[in-house]
Amino acid sequence: MSWLVTGGAGYIGAHVVRALAAAGIAPVVLDDLSSGQASFVPADVPLVEGSILDRELVERTLREHNVEGVIHVAGFKYAGVSVQRPLHTYAQNVEGTRIILEAMEAADVYRIVFSSSAAVYGTPDVEQVTEHTPKRPASPYGESKLIGEWLLRDQGVATADTDRPLRHTSLRYFNVVGSADPSVYDVSPHNLFPIVFEALLAGRTPQINGDDYDTPDGTNVRDYVHVGDIAAAHVAAAQRLTAGEPIEPAYNLGSGDGLSVRQIMDAMARVTGVEFTPVIGPRRPGDPDRIVASGELAARDLGWTMRYTVDEMVRTGWEARRSAG
Repeated sequence: MSWLVTGGAGYIGAHVVRALAAAGIAPVVLDDLSSGQASFVPADVPLVEGSILDRELVERTLREHNVEGVIHVAGFKYAGVSVQRPLHTYAQNVEGTRIILEAMEAADVYRIVFSSSAAVYGTPDVEQVTEHTPKRPASPYGESKLIGEWLLRDQGVATADTDRPLRHTSLRYFNVVGSADPSVYDVSPHNLFPIVFEALLAGRTPQINGDDYDTPDGTNVRDYVHVGDIAAAHVAAAQRLTAGEPIEPAYNLGSGDGLSVRQIMDAMARVTGVEFTPVIGPRRPGDPDRIVASGELAARDLGWTMRYTVDEMVRTGWEARRSAG
């Protein structure tokens, strides 16, 4: 038996694949390589190249690889870009999730861990988000993730009285950083860590977008969580589903206190050895002062913990990026 990881050739998905293998669970990857890289998939892990929108391919992959559960990481993950490309975002994230659930039902696969997002909360008016914080997504991306959670919920209700009720959970998180394998690094042009790394490698000075927020040092405070911890939580959720243990419909994978952008910049200079003073640019429209999430529920059920300091987050990410050349 194996677990299918959609988007398993991407930054987060590739770490999930490695965490599954380390736990003795055979992973299979389905990825269209639109943003993932085949080189991120270990040589001994089956890689099926194709789209989650290909219903026949998804079902065939589930059957041929004797899949017992799905960790659904694939999706269009750029919140800002989703405003300009809402139809593409909904096709990939909503229709893609619907097709996966349909193929799972046909192939008699009834366990799924959904890689959701803290973007479902939008800009909450609380300092610490819990699973019960109102959902007010502020972008098509956040909306698409929330709809994905609804799809899982509704399919769970629809199959509740059958021999194979859908067992599911959704994991919500903010900024994923670092690396747990030097051969896998974040390639996104929209995330803070790779933006800073690329600037430093090119000899440019990184920029902070606004330093007059209502926070201790004037810069935004966010959750930054290590990709190795995120991957471990996905595997723990899969194991809980397999064991038939009680599981919540959703968990926040949060730090509880967060880090400011200036703290990240200070760690960047400290760890990389590249001295710099960030340029202060204008605020980005709609950026809230502080958003962090409580991880208490995930700690209770999934063993969630923040195992990496900010310096370790930077160091592992920097080493992986530099090893890529």
